[in-house]
Amino acid sequence: MTVKLHDSELKVMDTLWREGELPARRVADILGTEVGWNVNTTYTLIKRCIQKGAIERTDPGFQCRALIPKEAVQAAETDELVGKLFDGSVDKLFASLLGRKNLTAEQIQRLRDIVGELE
Repeated sequence: MTVKLHDSELKVMDTLWREGELPARRVADILGTEVGWNVNTTYTLIKRCIQKGAIERTDPGFQCRALIPKEAVQAAETDELVGKLFDGSVDKLFASLLGRKNLTAEQIQRLRDIVGELE
């Protein structure tokens, strides 16, 4: 089972998924620049992620490493979205997405290719 992460915690995780293992101070610097958070906010969120089992802390240097892969979180979030908003129906999700945007011929072909790979 994947842990439930809030949007702010996902920003911390995204930094680690993108950059790899980092000292907490570097995570705070990155999120300070990207999001405008102060060091205390970032450290609080890192500690929450540690408590949830999403991040491992090692010393010296308060090194942070993601324990759960991004793909696992994406899958869990997608399942939750489909379940909550589309009655568990993936085809309803796709119909909603495709009905809202004019797709280019290239995007349509990529979608056909993806569906073809699933068959």
